[in-house]
Amino acid sequence: MTEYEFTLVIDGDLTDEDVVRELFEAGCDDATFGVTDGAAYGEFMREASTFADAVLSAIHQVESVRHLRVRRIEPDDIVTMSEIADRLDRTRESIRLLIAGKRGRGGFPAPISHARDRGRLWRWADVADWLDALEPEDREAAHFIAAANAVFEFRYGIQRLNDDTAVKELFQLVNQAAAGIW
Repeated sequence: MTEYEFTLVIDGDLTDEDVVRELFEAGCDDATFGVTDGAAYGEFMREASTFADAVLSAIHQVESVRHLRVRRIEPDDIVTMSEIADRLDRTRESIRLLIAGKRGRGGFPAPISHARDRGRLWRWADVADWLDALEPEDREAAHFIAAANAVFEFRYGIQRLNDDTAVKELFQLVNQAAAGIW
């Protein structure tokens, strides 16, 4: 067993002592819960055979408590140049040179958003694939977080749609993706 560290951002009232007690009773005794700027979270240090097993068991336990839903997993998959530098323990300038193709092997992943702005965004999973230095399990964790957070965003967004036809079409796309049709 390996110990994995991650944070779950949670929709729900974690200021209620009864809810926190229920979380511990559900098995979340390896987490610290809190609220910062209105965002509820649980910081976990969980032992499991894989990162995915650790996170999925925490998600199931959190969501077994009344009115709580996981909103996303952190560290998030969407990163800035500064966050890439922090995760790799490098300078922003070093990362800028990799992005520009002036260092390294070239072919750094393209940003996914704000391509012409200074605040560009990348998917950590894409960067992790590009890097030679990351271990396979770290790349797998990056892909797991990206996929799980996409599911959480889908779940969050779909609840706000009023167009039943659009909802059905979106579910069809998800089912096709899950079946490997895409």
